[in-house]
Amino acid sequence: MESARESSRIGQAKRAGEFFSKLTDSSLEDFFAMEYPRSYAASVVLFREKDPARALFVILDGAVRLSINSSQGRRLSLRIARNGEIIGLSSSLSGAPYDMTAETLNPSKIAIIDRREFQQFLARHPEAYLSVSEELGRQMAVASAQLRTLGLSSSAPQKLARLLLEWSDNGQAMESESRLHLSMTHAEIGDFIGSSRETVTRTLTNLKNRRLVAVRGCMMTIPNREALEDYAHR
Repeated sequence: MESARESSRIGQAKRAGEFFSKLTDSSLEDFFAMEYPRSYAASVVLFREKDPARALFVILDGAVRLSINSSQGRRLSLRIARNGEIIGLSSSLSGAPYDMTAETLNPSKIAIIDRREFQQFLARHPEAYLSVSEELGRQMAVASAQLRTLGLSSSAPQKLARLLLEWSDNGQAMESESRLHLSMTHAEIGDFIGSSRETVTRTLTNLKNRRLVAVRGCMMTIPNREALEDYAHR
């Protein structure tokens, strides 16, 4: 009979991320057995772009920045992966080198799963391929949204407004406002929209003057989401 501890772990995994929601209890138990949880400080690189794919990573707590670099050394941050997300999945399946760099944004707890062990897991649980394909589809949708932000927004202010709206979806939602914790510098935020630190600073000042955002320390508040959405898409 399954122990209370095992039931708790399975229930927690199902709540942590969409990937796990359609796995059977037996496949979840098997998945847990492969995990090697580790704690990381902030700004630790889990893997670099073009490194050989040796493992995939499940974020149990914390946040991880995913980025790519140009041949000139300029970095473009793609997105922030959060609790329950799996990173390095496509490379672990294909065997191709990692196509991005993963770096912890804050102290994080992350489970490492060896690539070969994961492939053996799929062989034992072919029903898990549905979860894998859906997870890859979600990651592709997020990448497409990032391209829309960068390619279709006509100005840096629009790009930044869309980025803040995206991040606010993962923040604290109140009845009349959204709150998000921003621990990154303006230069790091600029990496997400292809803009300089000066541009981000100037744009945030403009947004504050328009009362579209309010900032106190690392906490940002969006008093009226609809107003910021109008600004982002005008």
